Amino acid sequence: MFWLVLCYFVYKIVSKQDLVNVIFMKMKNEVEKWLKRTLEDPLTKILAERSHLTKTQLETLLIDVLVEEMAGKDVGYELKSKMRPPQGGVSRGAFNRTLSQARRNVIRSMYTILLLGYVGILETTRLSSYLEMSNRLESYMEAYQKLWKDSEEGVTDEESLILIAKMREELKSSLEELSRPKALSKKETSA
Repeated sequence: MFWLVLCYFVYKIVSKQDLVNVIFMKMKNEVEKWLKRTLEDPLTKILAERSHLTKTQLETLLIDVLVEEMAGKDVGYELKSKMRPPQGGVSRGAFNRTLSQARRNVIRSMYTILLLGYVGILETTRLSSYLEMSNRLESYMEAYQKLWKDSEEGVTDEESLILIAKMREELKSSLEELSRPKALSKKETSA
């Protein structure tokens, strides 16, 4: 009888671990697909190239947020570190170091914006193009997310696809223009 009970508990533990592994693999596949789609997006590439984040830092920051959002709860760094490419992930320490660097760079960027606002530069018309770009990016993302959701439900609208493509090309062009240092000069904005 003892061996029967022991076998039952071992079976339950192994079955539970198998279920956890299946859930982990599903989540890992979803995270990888989402990361690939996000990091290969032309606008993401332009924005990331001009940001203070390395590709690895951006990837790590996205995993940190996305995994918890998908799980609907806090997820440990051990699991998150396994989500990072290459296949087997990275060590928890490497993941944490990269995440710390990414967060520090994001915070420094935010403080730069706060500083510019505090000294009055954000109130000038020199930055209006960047504020407008922010609004255009938000509109694009809303339209893109709606299109993505519709396509998952089997609904494809040719007109929406064309509109999204046109918006993306206009945004790419505008982002390229705004990335030039002269975009902040007084001459450039008044001409």
